Order: sequence, then C-alpha cells, then structure tokens
Amino acid sequence: MTKSILPKKILYWYDNNKRSLPWRKKLSQVKREYYTLVSEFMLQQTQVVTVVPYFNNFIKDIPSISSLAKVNDHKLLKYWEGLGYYSRVRNLKKTAQILKKNFKGRLPSTIEELKLLPGIGEYTANAIMAIGFNKPFIPLDGNIERVIKRLLNLNLISEVSKKNLISKKKILGTSVRASDYAQALMELGALICRPKNPLCGQCPLTKNCKSFKNNDFEIIKERKKKINKFYLLKVYKKNNQFLLVKNSKFNFLKNLKIFPMDELPKHSNLEKDLNFKISNMNMNIVVQFSKIKGSIPNSSWIDSSKLDGYTLPTFTKKIFSYLEKNQ
Repeated sequence: MTKSILPKKILYWYDNNKRSLPWRKKLSQVKREYYTLVSEFMLQQTQVVTVVPYFNNFIKDIPSISSLAKVNDHKLLKYWEGLGYYSRVRNLKKTAQILKKNFKGRLPSTIEELKLLPGIGEYTANAIMAIGFNKPFIPLDGNIERVIKRLLNLNLISEVSKKNLISKKKILGTSVRASDYAQALMELGALICRPKNPLCGQCPLTKNCKSFKNNDFEIIKERKKKINKFYLLKVYKKNNQFLLVKNSKFNFLKNLKIFPMDELPKHSNLEKDLNFKISNMNMNIVVQFSKIKGSIPNSSWIDSSKLDGYTLPTFTKKIFSYLEKNQ
C-alpha cells in the first residue's frame, strides 16, 4: 500500500463531502483553540449530531476560555444538561481556570503539557494538537480506528488492541494540512467506513483497502467486560416534592442530584423495576417508597412539577418519568 497517496485521496474526498460543523468555521487562532477544546470535550463518547446544538448554545453564552473559567457552576451544568458524563464539563472548567492562571488563557502547544490538564488524555491531546494547532498528529478515535482496521483487514483480537492500532496508524501518513487531515479521517469513518454496511462505492480508498479486496467488513472490537450491579432506590415524597441527594457515594454521576440509593448484593433476588446502562455497567434498580426518618445529609426537596428549573442528570429525570407513571 502506498501510504503517501492516502492523505491526498482522503483530503480530496473531504473537501467535497465534509459536513458543515460549527467548530470547522474559519476562525482566529485563539478561537480555533477554544472551539477545539470545547468540541473535543463534548464529543467524548457523544455523537456529532447530538453535540452540535449543545455546542452552539454553549459557545454563544460562554464564548472564551476566560468566560468559561468564571462561569457559575449551575449555569454551566444547565448548558451540559442531557449530554451526560458530567465529569467532562467539570474538568473543562478546571482546565479553563488553569489556562487562565498559568497560560494567559491559551492552550499549551505541546502534547506533554496538554495531557497534564484535567480531562485531557492521550486521544484529546492528539486531537487538539492536530485540529487546534495543525500539527502532524493522528488522534485515534473509534472512526479512525475503524478505517485502519478495514484498510489492513485486522480481524484478530490481538490485532485490534489499542497498542497495535497505535503502531499501525503510520500507514495513514501525514499532511501539511494536519488539522483538516485529522478531521477528514474522522469524517471518512463516520460517514463512509461505518461499523455496519460501509458505503464502499463512495469510498476513496477501495483500491488500498484489504477488507474491500477480501470482501470482509466485520469489525472486531476490544470489548469491555460488562458489569452487572443492583441498587435499591428510595423514594421519599411529601406533597408534590421528592427528596434528592448530592451524589458523593458512587463514581457515576458524581456530585449530581440523584434519588437516595444503596448498592445491593451482587446476586440480589429482588425483582428489578428499572434498568440503565452507564458505560460498561448494567444497572438494575429496585424502587422502594419509604417514609423519611431523621435527616439525610446533602439532601434537598425537588418540586416534580418544576423540573426544568433544576439542573438534573438525565438519569434522575428518567426516574421522575417512571414515578409519574407508577405512583
């Protein structure tokens, strides 16, 4: 496979087929850094189509690293409400505060310094270097990984390990248009080299693709082990109000308002009322209506008829929907 030709093919396809996304506008360098930072945090584990309206609202009212560093937490969470994984937005604000204090409100332009900032790991640091600074880095998101797997027809568990994919990404080559090239690779994976039913007839790489040659498009993933957990969720109600607690007990939905919950033994025989999937956890929930005795720390009463006035995770809102139908 001639790797030097791949960037030219992919960029030609991208220039003619890319989606119009708000963080792809022509921007000053300062704005490009900020738009890249916000969009990459939002795009962690969230699809582009979901992110776009959130990004537009966020940028409209929080237009800079300086304004992000000092924004009120309640307002900040409101802008993130519904995106989930709220630790992302907390880390985003912490990063903005560090940038304002130590970097004059700008992103550092080395990958080592980027990875020291809250919420920025290997992938996000590579994405910022490529997209924000036009440096020859290729961030390995799920879309780019899939392009590599298909190009090389990798279909053994050992072949699709993160370590092996990092070593294989050199097949993609580099471009002086590093920012566009990183986004082009992501776009190709998202729109053409899809997990199922890839659109090979529209792909610029069919002549270079071993999966196309072998007519073998199955994608093998490194799979996280699914964890089954059981919880007892207690509902305390007075009139139209329900008691919620600020979650400091569980690693999921940290510091957000949830119904009081306790983890149950692994092989609980209680019949579950609800089921949620958070990351690789399968959460089985038993709902119990209870009478309150004494006081519960870090709790507050929420009027269920005025939920829009509170900052609540989707998880808690779904519990309210369940209670509305099952009281």
